[in-house]
Amino acid sequence: MTTEAMSMAAQDAAEQLSVADSTGHDDAAGKFLTFFLADEEYGLEILKVREIIGMMPITPVPRTPQFVLGVINLRGRVIPIVDLRLKFDMARAEQTDETCIIVVEAGGIQMGIVVDKVSEVLDINADEIEDVPSFGDEVNTDYILGVGKSSDRVKLLLDIDKVLSNDEVEATRSAAGTDDAETVGQPESVDGATEAPAAGEAETTLSQAVA
Repeated sequence: MTTEAMSMAAQDAAEQLSVADSTGHDDAAGKFLTFFLADEEYGLEILKVREIIGMMPITPVPRTPQFVLGVINLRGRVIPIVDLRLKFDMARAEQTDETCIIVVEAGGIQMGIVVDKVSEVLDINADEIEDVPSFGDEVNTDYILGVGKSSDRVKLLLDIDKVLSNDEVEATRSAAGTDDAETVGQPESVDGATEAPAAGEAETTLSQAVA
């Protein structure tokens, strides 16, 4: 996917992320990158977000959880890719021009999460965040930081470090370090992972969006 093919919202969000990254952590406090899965809007602390990239071929890895789609080679780093829809027990969706990968730091590793579309970067003040309602002991909501109320919409703010369980983090970490990833009908790979195209060809990094 070329830079031009990515949605304007994703490019605008990448530019805002780049600005926040250059101004330091203090300025980034209270800022969230919002995105959609189906009709639901979610938010991630931008301090956990590294970049936004377009979709690209993903190398599948055997014996990993269903929501781990495989790995990519992102400028020499093997990055596991998680389909957040599948992780949240949602139906798999067809890829569109708005589908993209958000690279995050979670559980001590970098991984990419596939989302339907990126929305924007928002300032959400503490008084605009409510505690998560109780859904009973059988429903785990530890991965939700709170419910944000902004722009007349409700957004579920995720604690990306808790979206995956410890075992799932280890499985994802293993996927990133595996040597037996099988590439089927995809470009030549490095260290078993499909190599991401050069900057400017298929990805919108934070610095590219500003340039």
